[in-house]
Amino acid sequence: MDVDDRKIPSHEVTYARLRDMILFGHLAPGAPVTIQGLIADLGAGMTPVREAIRRLTAEGALLPQGNRRVAVPQLSAEMLEQVAFARLAIEPKLAELAGPRLTLAQIDRLDAIDAAVNRAIEGGKLPDYLAANHAFHFALYEVAEAPVLIDLARSLWLRAGPSLRAVIDRYGRDAAPDLHREALAAMRAGDATALSDAIRRDIQQGIDHVRQALSEAP
Repeated sequence: MDVDDRKIPSHEVTYARLRDMILFGHLAPGAPVTIQGLIADLGAGMTPVREAIRRLTAEGALLPQGNRRVAVPQLSAEMLEQVAFARLAIEPKLAELAGPRLTLAQIDRLDAIDAAVNRAIEGGKLPDYLAANHAFHFALYEVAEAPVLIDLARSLWLRAGPSLRAVIDRYGRDAAPDLHREALAAMRAGDATALSDAIRRDIQQGIDHVRQALSEAP
């Protein structure tokens, strides 16, 4: 049997769908949702949904609320500083490692993804923006071929991603601009150091917005 013809196990599909709901802002931080509601939203059975919740709880992306409810944890100022430290250490390194490996075709693909980011911002389509922004970063990071660092980065995005939606909801599209153009220019110039710096500044910009939102929260 060809690999492409193999059916992906239902529990993996359910996990991926629930993970994306968290990453791309479909579940607001702090707002409890019922397990039955997730079953309906995901179109999955009780067992794969419970398994997905178990895995995402272990990854820090969900918090059991009792009474068959879960919620995306609200990011505290203390947790933000830990996530910021780790992201700023790991993701610029992934970009640095990816730089020398990038092909012209891969750079063109990243350019196309960034165009989708911009269309989502201009159209006010926040979930689309979050999905395309995530796709841009991880399409770059995958080129690094550093699986340990990529796994760590994915875990950190699960903890930080939902808060970015809350920030954009609060401050509007001004909170969404990024430094992808600078990163793409560095890719085309073959400058891995400049690429790493652009990704570092892109991450720092997002962290600063979240930090500001947390400081102004009632």
